[in-house]
Amino acid sequence: MADWGPVLIAVLLFVLLSPGLLFQIPAKGRVVEFGNMQTSGASILVHAIIYFGVITILLIAIGVHIYTG
Repeated sequence: MADWGPVLIAVLLFVLLSPGLLFQIPAKGRVVEFGNMQTSGASILVHAIIYFGVITILLIAIGVHIYTG
């Protein structure tokens, strides 16, 4: 049996937390901008920290598993 939980969670979070796709923290001149499709070094760092925190909680603390086969 293959455990697809970590793979699906990682891909979903990577797409949703791409800076500038849905939102960007911090934005130029504001705290949050939505759908501007522009990034900065600071926003990449903030989104990477958020990604690491959420994926750690979901995969290690909660233990999301999706088995196939």
